[in-house]
Amino acid sequence: MIGFSLAGVRSVVALGAHPDDIEIAAGGLLLSLPTGVTVDYVLATGVPARQDEARAAATAFLSQASSLRFHLNDLPDGRLPAHWNATKEIVEAAARLGKPDLVLAPSRDDAHQDHRLLGQLASTAFRDSLVLHYEIPKWDGDLSRRNVYVPLTVEQGRRKVALLHEHFPSQKARDWWDDEVFLGLARVRGMESRAHYAEAYTVDKALLTF
Repeated sequence: MIGFSLAGVRSVVALGAHPDDIEIAAGGLLLSLPTGVTVDYVLATGVPARQDEARAAATAFLSQASSLRFHLNDLPDGRLPAHWNATKEIVEAAARLGKPDLVLAPSRDDAHQDHRLLGQLASTAFRDSLVLHYEIPKWDGDLSRRNVYVPLTVEQGRRKVALLHEHFPSQKARDWWDDEVFLGLARVRGMESRAHYAEAYTVDKALLTF
């Protein structure tokens, strides 16, 4: 395996279809970003109470950021394909903010239609940035082979899960919302990357510079 460092990342755009998507999928990476990073945090859907959860969660996960800007939208949950133009404008507006070092977006083959559309749009809007497509465990069973891993220490993995529980109380009644799901997937991805815990991503295209 060849390693790349997050230490040089100075700007990030994090795209989520729903409140909690980004933290479930990439919370460990957020905790690992360097001090002074700037982050634009973009959500396509969310009622006010859920958006409040997302604000608090992102602030906790990104306490080291020098700038955290929120771009929260209220398109209807589960209906993003029917609002294709508005969703595309959300993604393109994020791309117009600048050229980020790193973009976090859902997988382009995610089984959830909202996730899938956002991932597809991110690939075309951010042509000059590294786009990491993240995975979200769900009952659809759409987890697949990934090609980029972010190793997490035991402390980081457990910190991520603790923050999820703390900042998304509205989701605790879901039958899949528990430590075993979050840490179980992290342990499998860690095993695949010779770490204890890890998050896994897909990169469709990357440019190596010298």
